[in-house]
Amino acid sequence: MLKVAIILGSTRPGRNGEAVAKWVHDVATKKGGADYELVDIKDFDLPLLDEPAPPSMGQYTKPHTKAWAAKIDSFDAFVFVTPEYNHGTSGALKNAIDFLYKEWNNKAAGFVSYGSAGGSRAVEQLRLVMAELQIADVRSQVMLSLFDDFENFSVFKPRPRHEKSVGTLLDQLLAWAGAMKTLRAG
Repeated sequence: MLKVAIILGSTRPGRNGEAVAKWVHDVATKKGGADYELVDIKDFDLPLLDEPAPPSMGQYTKPHTKAWAAKIDSFDAFVFVTPEYNHGTSGALKNAIDFLYKEWNNKAAGFVSYGSAGGSRAVEQLRLVMAELQIADVRSQVMLSLFDDFENFSVFKPRPRHEKSVGTLLDQLLAWAGAMKTLRAG
């Protein structure tokens, strides 16, 4: 069975992403087809990139990096739940991604974003990063508006149509993850 991480990409106090990530996890679990796990980058307490060697060398020296690498390596695919801060993804998510290299390679990714413009610009940036990490990212994405999907910009109340969008994203993600798993095995 494929293993999919739903990565909560914000560490901000009072973050909206926690409710979004839990919702994505619930929708995914109901849909089935894979083993889904919610992974909160906050739990790994990653400082600003502090490894002496570039991640592409795989010479991790810090316990937090080794724990993060083991967690990410265990998955076949990722759903990144990202806020949009100042027309980009969160610094915390970018930092967490940048800690590793080979653990990301030849896997698949999809995106659920939120913000005043639905988080679309954050996802545009993440797609460029995914290409460098040799991650196949799927076309479908879920964009949640702070105006329409959150009450008072803080209580998550997604419009019903978004659940179908998550399903479409997951269909594409699992297809690509299966193909990429074959690639990694070969």
